[in-house]
Amino acid sequence: MPALLRERLAQLMTHDQELQKLAKEHSEYEAQLQQLAKSPYLNLEDLQREVTLKKLKLRVKDAIERHLAEHVRQDAPASDPTN
Repeated sequence: MPALLRERLAQLMTHDQELQKLAKEHSEYEAQLQQLAKSPYLNLEDLQREVTLKKLKLRVKDAIERHLAEHVRQDAPASDPTN
């Protein structure tokens, strides 16, 4: 993610509750994945859980990026259609 977007994301995180919720979910999925990674052996159920967590984490990441893109579009000056 470019530095400018990271800065904007940090700004939004201070007051955007939806973004805070998404970031919390993302962190929770990451923590669960890290816990699974510590296991020396993953049974079938663990492997399925790992795949599910990765998909959920990616879905949340995409939602964060969409949310951020929407804010960036709103912040961008409107282009003049006559030019």
